[in-house]
Amino acid sequence: MSDKSKSEGGIGETIRVIIEALLIALVVRTFLFQPFNIPSGSLIPTLLVGDYLFVSKYSYGYSKHSFPYSAVPTNGRYFFVSEPKRGDIAVFKLPMDGQTDYIKRVIGLPGDRVQMIQGVLHINGSAVKRELVGTYPGNDKFGRPAQVPRYRETLPGGGSHEIIELEGDTSYWDNTDVYHVPEGHYFMMGDNRDNSTDSRVLNQVGYVPFENFVGRAEIIFFSIDENVRFWEVWNWPWAIRWSRMFRGIR
Repeated sequence: MSDKSKSEGGIGETIRVIIEALLIALVVRTFLFQPFNIPSGSLIPTLLVGDYLFVSKYSYGYSKHSFPYSAVPTNGRYFFVSEPKRGDIAVFKLPMDGQTDYIKRVIGLPGDRVQMIQGVLHINGSAVKRELVGTYPGNDKFGRPAQVPRYRETLPGGGSHEIIELEGDTSYWDNTDVYHVPEGHYFMMGDNRDNSTDSRVLNQVGYVPFENFVGRAEIIFFSIDENVRFWEVWNWPWAIRWSRMFRGIR
C-alpha cells in the first residue's frame, strides 16, 4: 500500500471516529442528559450563578422540546411519560416564545390555586409551612450587601427546600391574587422569591404547559464563582466551589 493510500485511510478513519462521537453526543444530549448552566440568581440559595448541572431528559418523557431547536414537528409527550412532581426543579421552554430555556421549581400542579399572602405561599387555600432558619449573604434592593432572611419551606407532600426573601415580606410579588393553574399546566417559582421572574408574572412566564418541559435538574457537576469565566482555567484552583461538585439537586 502506498503512503498516499495510508494517509487517505488514516484521514477517513479519523473523520469516521469524529462523526460517530458527534452522533453519540447528540443521542445522549437528546434522550438522556443535557448540560445546563445557571445564568441568574432566581434559585438562590439552592442553585447559584456559575453552577453547571445535568438535566435528565427522560424524566417526563419526550416532546418536540427534547430535540435541539425543538426541530421535530410534533405535539404532546411520548415514551415513558411521567408528570412533574411538586418540588421538582425543572428546565422548560418559555411559553411566550417556545425557545428560551428557563429553570424554576414546580410549585403548583394542574387544578391548584396558588397565592402569595405577606410573603407566605398558599396552595389551595392553605398556608405552606415556612420556618426561619437563619440569614443568607445577599444584597438589598439598592444593591448593598445585607444578611437577608432564609426560610425552610415545606410543600404539600412533605418535600422541603430553602428560600430567601431579599426584601422581607413586602416586595411586589409577596401579595398576589389567586392563580388558578389550568389543566395540563404547571406553576413555577424561584427560591429567590423577590428576584425571580416566574409564573407569578403572567405576561412574561405564566402557566407552563407540560409539553414545554425539557427535563429535571439532577446533579451539579461543576461550579465556579460567577465572576470568573469558565475558560479561565488558571483561576480554577481558587474560583471552583469544590463543596458543590457532584451535589444532588432537591
